[in-house]
Amino acid sequence: MLLGKRPVRIVTERLVMRLPAHSDFRAWANLRSASIEFLTPWEPSWAKDHLTRKSYTNRVYWAQRSVKNGSAVPLFLERSEDKSLLGAITLDNIRRGPSQAGTLGYWIGQTHARKGYMREAIEALVHYAFTTLDLSRVEAACLPENDASRGVLEKAGFKYEGVAQSYLQINGRWRNHVLYANLRSDRRGKTGIS
Repeated sequence: MLLGKRPVRIVTERLVMRLPAHSDFRAWANLRSASIEFLTPWEPSWAKDHLTRKSYTNRVYWAQRSVKNGSAVPLFLERSEDKSLLGAITLDNIRRGPSQAGTLGYWIGQTHARKGYMREAIEALVHYAFTTLDLSRVEAACLPENDASRGVLEKAGFKYEGVAQSYLQINGRWRNHVLYANLRSDRRGKTGIS
């Protein structure tokens, strides 16, 4: 699949980051199902048909359309050594013009958490956003108590910017989120003119 005329495939030391395919359904559904208790506290409520083939097929078509029209880059994280599906990361809500920004979202299966995969994926996708997509700003948000997500964002170069009140519905409740951003030319905290 292409974003403009460039293939969307990012390779890191341990990962291949690529668009979801119809053939990934079983691996995706199994990983999401096995990680439900791990993911539920941090994600919007799953629709009743969330783990169905039809719902997954709609996700694949959405991913293809989003890349084609330049509004998002949804990627699966595949471990290079054995091609296991580990999770997903999406650069969504890509805005052009004076903004040149996008919003990052991600999840990882419980058995793959805290092994550095998501940091590797975030750093690679942010680099892609700045160098290939020519974005100036990548934003992310998470629940204030999600220490793992906050930690991975900070380790990947994101800086805390504030709190968004009632930002997203998580588990059926409107929840505040802490906001982070990574800037291509980050001058925050610097003084003087140069």
